[in-house]
Amino acid sequence: MNQKKNRGAPSARVIWQACLWLGVSILGASAVGAIALHRGEAINGLWFIVAALCIYALGYRFYSAFIAAQVLALDGTRTTPAERLNDGRDFVPTHKWIVFGHHFAAIAGPGPLIGPTLAAQFGYLPGTLWILVGAVLGGCVQDFVILFFSTRRDGRSLGQMARDELGAVGGAVALVGVMAIMIILIAVLGLVVVNAMKHSPWATSTVAATIPIALVMGAYMRGIRPGRVLEGTCLGVILLLLAVLGGGWIDAQPWLRAWFDYDAPSLALMVIAYGFAASVLPVWLLLAPRDYLSTFMKIGTIAALAVAIVVLQPEVKMPALTQFIDGTGPIFGGKLFPFVFITIACGAISGFHSLVASGTTPKLLTNERDVRFIGYGAMMMESFVGIMAMVAATVLEPGVYFAINSPAGVVGAEAAEAVAKITSWGFPVTVEQMQSLAASMGETTLFARTGGAPSLAVGMASIFSSTFGGGFLAVWYHFAIMFEALFILTTLDAGTRCARFMLQDLLGNLIPALGRTSWYPSVWLTSALVVGGWGYFLYIGTIDPLGGINSLWPLFGISNQMLAAIALCVATTILVKSGRARYAWVTALPLTWLVIVTSTAAWEKVFSPEPRVGFLAHARELGEQLSRGLLASDKVGQAPQLIFNDQLDAALTVLFLVTTWVLVIETLRVCHAVLTGRRHPPLTETPHLPRRVVEDWVRD
Repeated sequence: MNQKKNRGAPSARVIWQACLWLGVSILGASAVGAIALHRGEAINGLWFIVAALCIYALGYRFYSAFIAAQVLALDGTRTTPAERLNDGRDFVPTHKWIVFGHHFAAIAGPGPLIGPTLAAQFGYLPGTLWILVGAVLGGCVQDFVILFFSTRRDGRSLGQMARDELGAVGGAVALVGVMAIMIILIAVLGLVVVNAMKHSPWATSTVAATIPIALVMGAYMRGIRPGRVLEGTCLGVILLLLAVLGGGWIDAQPWLRAWFDYDAPSLALMVIAYGFAASVLPVWLLLAPRDYLSTFMKIGTIAALAVAIVVLQPEVKMPALTQFIDGTGPIFGGKLFPFVFITIACGAISGFHSLVASGTTPKLLTNERDVRFIGYGAMMMESFVGIMAMVAATVLEPGVYFAINSPAGVVGAEAAEAVAKITSWGFPVTVEQMQSLAASMGETTLFARTGGAPSLAVGMASIFSSTFGGGFLAVWYHFAIMFEALFILTTLDAGTRCARFMLQDLLGNLIPALGRTSWYPSVWLTSALVVGGWGYFLYIGTIDPLGGINSLWPLFGISNQMLAAIALCVATTILVKSGRARYAWVTALPLTWLVIVTSTAAWEKVFSPEPRVGFLAHARELGEQLSRGLLASDKVGQAPQLIFNDQLDAALTVLFLVTTWVLVIETLRVCHAVLTGRRHPPLTETPHLPRRVVEDWVRD
């Protein structure tokens, strides 16, 4: 009798675990409450870290476990493409921690750094809540399910899965969408780097030095000392640190600094040339060593920033909400809804991740059970980067933040004019304060350094300097700029190469020789077409009087979220076709939200009568000013080009909107056919085969 009672009673371990997770829930709720309800005084940045860690822990422990067990039914006994198709080149069984590192390095571009920084113009609260909720319920889910479905389909790409599961129309539209997102994405990445380096010899020389450093590493580890990875790593890290210090020395030499002092259009041409070189050079010479160095820098700097925030506990000085939620923000135009949800993409949900989750990662997995850890877990880490970026940006005085990020076309080209305008908004700042800050950072000026990267670097430098050493602000600032540039250039060069592969696949259907990735005429032609595409948008962004970010970042956000909608359309369709329609809400809910957000944002960017929001409205305003002779002499020659650019941006936005709705309609059509027993494309999941690989490492 006693044994039966004991058998029915919960064990001490179960009770302890329940109490632990109850405590985590209460702590997380308290932290979120402190962030959301705090008014009138500065709030401690530690609350952001606590809230994020608690919410991520709960999401991973319960929601991802529910998806793994009930929705997807992960099967650890099932063979993976890496085992079954092992070719020693693309399909290679790999340790789960190595796969996690690769996946995180591939998805962690500039989005979680720049998006939260720009969205801080609305205040810290909207962006923070979107990062936390969007990641747990949307971004992590997308990465998880796409990685799983690709693994079950021999590692097929998102476009291939769309074509197989939705049919020819869905596949064709998905291919157009993927190419469009790649072109806009890379252009915005280049613009952020250019804005961080313009008229900054220290930053430009430091970032430029990373290219020969990568070349030296590639030659060292392949030709001079093959297999000596540790030696190559130490060499690369030492050279990177010397590049930061050397940049300061160059900046102090008048005869040298002139060699690295360039305006934005000139730097744009250099970035375009670099992108072409990265696409055509052997991968071992530049791309691989740069990515390897970038991974070390990403993980190390993120960890150091997290420790610094915990130790320093900086006060967040930006209000929870600013008056700019009404759409009058100086950094970019548009109201809180929908623009905060497309400004912060990668930290919450990013369509670009679906390309990685259906690209190299599924070809490396040894055990299907690791999909949860890698897909859901890596996205959580990237979201955490977004939270830390929000803290780093909002610990600045709001006046300083807006002085750095507001374009001269909005606040004025003269320092006195800019500070007067910003102070009138209720965020006091002085010319002397900005001059002193610029001098301490080793810069001549920090006014109108749009793009998010410079203000984030200032925030990071302030935190690092206060935590790890009371001084060396200029060194910390340019270290942060180099860190951001490595984040961005890694995605820029890898994205260019991926886009070249996609274009070669597409053109290979017309001319088979162009599909051969080893044929150099094809490599040069397709690289030139891809680089020419994103290079055009990059260059026009540098001559935009509103800083380029005002128009290009919302366009990037719309296209990126559109790609996420494509991924979730594919995932929802597969769930329904797999007989799991009762769980389709897991992907259908974030899909519905993305369609609403993307459609609303696209409509406003095209048809809004406000020139700082609507592309066509801005084109009309420029046309009227040109015809009336109201433009400055240096802007008259640029006006026709800017008008054309606005019209082109509007056309692209319409393309994104139509693409999204075509995919949604195709998804509804196929799902309806499945549920009503009508003809539909068959499920393309590979048959179940038992695993044969015996893992030689200890599993958790």
